[in-house]
Amino acid sequence: MSGHSKWAGIKHKKAAQDAKRGKLFSKIARELTIAAKSGGGDPSANASLRVAINKAKLVNLPAENIERAIKKGTGELPGLSYEEVTYEGYGPKGVAIMVETVTDNKNRTSAEIRSIFSKKGGNLAGSGSVNWIFSKKGYILVKAGAGEEDKVMSIVLDAGAEDMRSEADMFEITTSPADFEKVKNALNGSGIAMESAEITMIPSSTVKLQDEDARKVLSLAEALEDHDDAQNVYANFDIPDEILNEE
Repeated sequence: MSGHSKWAGIKHKKAAQDAKRGKLFSKIARELTIAAKSGGGDPSANASLRVAINKAKLVNLPAENIERAIKKGTGELPGLSYEEVTYEGYGPKGVAIMVETVTDNKNRTSAEIRSIFSKKGGNLAGSGSVNWIFSKKGYILVKAGAGEEDKVMSIVLDAGAEDMRSEADMFEITTSPADFEKVKNALNGSGIAMESAEITMIPSSTVKLQDEDARKVLSLAEALEDHDDAQNVYANFDIPDEILNEE
């Protein structure tokens, strides 16, 4: 899972940069709208909405923006009609890639995602081609210095986590989606800071890449992340730190 943790860390840092220019705000607003549309506007009864609200608060999305996005989802305010579409494909060296989008124009988004894959050395594939590689999980990163390993492990396992691994300077914690919030709350209650916490798709296997192959796949993943309609990009690559951290 090391490749996933590194990519998650990079995306977390990039999200902070995106927030400065407002790009992340619009993506999270759409996530709020979709969550409210599918499960209602009451976060106490809608787990997806609770996760989206927490994400919005982490990047300091104004409260009025959160409320407006939710009301668009419940129909209390007019808004565009969004739909969720997931695209599956392959990058260079057969890396599996999934792109979750929220769009008001499926034809446009499909054409643009296909074009990105093509220009960056990948190819879009049919539904079901790679999603079997990924499992939906709660995923939490804690800096190793935030607490003693045995203590952190005891807290998260008691709260229902499936696993915790030490990876470089991070503790990787995985949970079922249902237990994600319980584990987060246990860490918060113990004063242990989290680097990131999300419901994500974790690959069952990874493809190790080096040098130019790694840069090509990373370029494709970043181009997909930058698309306005892309909410999440998942890939099963394992790329060295020095390449992931290149500017």
